[in-house]
Amino acid sequence: MKELSIFVDESGDFGAYEKHAPYYIVTMVLHDQSVDINSEIKKLDEALLHLGYANGRAIHTEPLIRREYPYQAYAPNERRAIFSKLFYFTLGCDIKYKSFVFKKNEFKDIFKLEARMAREISGFIRDNLSYFQSFDNVILYYDNGQHELNRILNTVLATELADYDVRKVMPNDYKLFQVADLICTLELLEQKIQDGEMSKSEQLLFHSKRDLKKDFIKGIHKKRF
Repeated sequence: MKELSIFVDESGDFGAYEKHAPYYIVTMVLHDQSVDINSEIKKLDEALLHLGYANGRAIHTEPLIRREYPYQAYAPNERRAIFSKLFYFTLGCDIKYKSFVFKKNEFKDIFKLEARMAREISGFIRDNLSYFQSFDNVILYYDNGQHELNRILNTVLATELADYDVRKVMPNDYKLFQVADLICTLELLEQKIQDGEMSKSEQLLFHSKRDLKKDFIKGIHKKRF
């Protein structure tokens, strides 16, 4: 049986537009389960252990950048190293991703935002229906972190696909869910550097807009669906 895994994470929330959080981003990481990534997972675990990062602990990239819990004791170069290990793991895996970026100030209420999200995700699946239909089973992996997104995802998949399964994710258990988190963060950073300046925390890790584009954003674009 040929199975497709779809790991979904988001950046932002469905609350009202705020200047410090103007975007809502959804990322879908697509992995053909017949392609084994266990060797890449093993390399990542060993690399993180070498950095002193506890084996089995999930990487959450936004707190990592901002030096929030549980990263308060890590120096900037240590946090960048952790970020980089997950980034190069992503590049080494045979996966693709699709991100949907929404500017919250373009929607007068949550219902308009939800409707646009459903249309764009539906359109992506419909435009690539032959790809999705080439699998015997499609499995959605999401942590149910936001019930609005969970509802949209299930409504869209139920409408566009003949059948699919759902798995609730614990981030520690799935590296590709952590990859979805990483990509959400990089897509958000790309939007931020287009619109304005990097924060002090971002400058400590990525140094400059040019370096961020060269070292991370250009590379991650190669994985776009």
